[in-house]
Amino acid sequence: MPSIGLGESIPPDTAHAVSVSLPTWKANVGYEEGESWVISKMVTGYPRFFIHNLIKAFAASIAERFGQPGQTSVLFPSRAAAERCKEFIEKYATEPALLKNLTLVHLALDPSNPESAPYRSLAPTISAVIINTETFPFGKQYWQHSGDGVSSRRAEYCHKLFIEGLLVRLSDDNIPVAASTPVSATPSPAPPAVAGMKPFRGPKRYRRPMSTADSAASPASTLSAAVASTPTTNGKSNGHPISPHTGAGEEDEDETARFLEERFGRNLDLSFVRRAKSAILRRITGAMTADNDVDLEHSRTPTPAAADANFRGVSDVQEEDVYLVPCGMNAVFNAHRFLLRARPDKAHLKSINFGFPYVDTLKILQKFGAGCLFYGHASEEDLDDLEQRLKEGERFLGLFCEFPGNPLLTCPNLVRIRKLADEYDFAVVVDETIGTFANVNVLPYSDIVVSSLTKIFSGDCNVMGGSLVLNRHQKALYTKLKEAAAIEYDPNSYWPEDAIFMERNSRDFATRVDRINANAQTICDVLLASPVVKQLNYPKYVPTRANYEACRIHAAADSTHGHREGGYGGLLSFSFHNKAQAIAFYDAVDTAKGPSLGTNFTLTSPYVVLAHYQELDWCAGLGVDPDLIRVSVGLEEENALRETFETALAAAAAVVA
Repeated sequence: MPSIGLGESIPPDTAHAVSVSLPTWKANVGYEEGESWVISKMVTGYPRFFIHNLIKAFAASIAERFGQPGQTSVLFPSRAAAERCKEFIEKYATEPALLKNLTLVHLALDPSNPESAPYRSLAPTISAVIINTETFPFGKQYWQHSGDGVSSRRAEYCHKLFIEGLLVRLSDDNIPVAASTPVSATPSPAPPAVAGMKPFRGPKRYRRPMSTADSAASPASTLSAAVASTPTTNGKSNGHPISPHTGAGEEDEDETARFLEERFGRNLDLSFVRRAKSAILRRITGAMTADNDVDLEHSRTPTPAAADANFRGVSDVQEEDVYLVPCGMNAVFNAHRFLLRARPDKAHLKSINFGFPYVDTLKILQKFGAGCLFYGHASEEDLDDLEQRLKEGERFLGLFCEFPGNPLLTCPNLVRIRKLADEYDFAVVVDETIGTFANVNVLPYSDIVVSSLTKIFSGDCNVMGGSLVLNRHQKALYTKLKEAAAIEYDPNSYWPEDAIFMERNSRDFATRVDRINANAQTICDVLLASPVVKQLNYPKYVPTRANYEACRIHAAADSTHGHREGGYGGLLSFSFHNKAQAIAFYDAVDTAKGPSLGTNFTLTSPYVVLAHYQELDWCAGLGVDPDLIRVSVGLEEENALRETFETALAAAAAVVA
């Protein structure tokens, strides 16, 4: 990957990129401290932490039209999600002034407008929480913790409809409200300009009249236009200025159409979206091989199918047991919501965060339920303590853990946890994002498995997604979880365009995992041979390897994956003898450098600085070096990776000299 400047998207020139370049240690610290020399250069960021410019533009338009002067808005895909955000704000923003003029606005297609007909099959909706500027941090907290917010592709698509007057406000009874009747006393008929850029009217393909035949033949023909993401860098598209709503003129329109043809080779309608989602589900369940391409144009709509009898040790994993959501954290959030709904008799009980926490998982358990018992090491001693509490009568809603954990790559003892859960009646939720279901079998020990499909399942770092899988072998709880999901799950929360990209990206998932496993081993070999590396963290080399092996896919038992052997994953971390060595290594390593993991290219991060900057001492107390380097290994050529890391290690060694 070419050198990427500070604040530019990773991958470069990608409008909906998931990562952002922070190429030096100093830049990471500057980002955490909010220094303008970093923040002012960021064209994007990790989507739950940095609200995409396309979303900001739409939020500004909605606040301008329906809010009071000085207000802003936070956008969600559904009324239910916006109402949850409002409840969160009302709970935690305790000063009355912060709740003044707090308003919900729900937008959907105007059924009385014949020009909305081509878009109805997609049912595009947006719900906005309009708040005062000083209240925004509370709305942002909910956005970050829950993962409920809109994706940048949904915002881009719906903003165009909003500008054209096709997306209108709904009353509480879902009746369209006249577009000329804003909440504020001073109407603003035109959306505001953002960052001095001219408003966008939308490509002509969105504005031209469509015949009945056109509509019938392609009920979502505009999806094909909206799927295309015009690459941007510093406000330009292939050298041409663009508006924050993307596209600006005939040339950009032509480029978008050409991009679609090259990317997909055909136009797409809603039937392809349904097939894409089904293909994702089948990949997750293992009912089809990961490298079996899906012909979205000619394949029949698949029926729910059971996976191979040996998949994850469960005989009948079915599509209906898998739920697609906008991102991995939203999978965790929904798992918690499912449990609260499924077990109302236990909703007053705390949950357990078992292992060094990903920050928002811990926040979900603390802020959206009865609280959390936190075990920071996920050790046998922690399990001893938990078992003693259970014997003394303490009870819990559920235990949440990662397998392996981030960033130390240690693994909890899922066999023992399952036994305790069965004996003392609590649920087990396992986040397998790092291990990936191509490497490990965790479902037999879980009630719910959650995954961030944004990571290695996609690999391309240009789309978000998440999944939940319910274990139907835990029969009593499974039935209750299915009933809860029927109430709580929103099947329209995962935007169709995102599903299209996710399906395309994930077709070679298993093949990529095999190569990344091998590349990670190569890097481990280099690190193990270096005297400047103090500690290497990788499932194969940590003290909890036996726990990983208990869940690792073994070739003899895994006919679903073509008798392939699961490896040890593509994430590793390591620490040096001193901070100066860590800084020298990070600044010298010639890889992409930014947040996220599971990318098809190697991605390096000073993870603890970036994720826990305000609590470095607390991390150290849990055995996590504040200067730890985390590496997500990619698909590069093996010798090139070896040379890259040897060169950076030499820079670290020079500090000692």
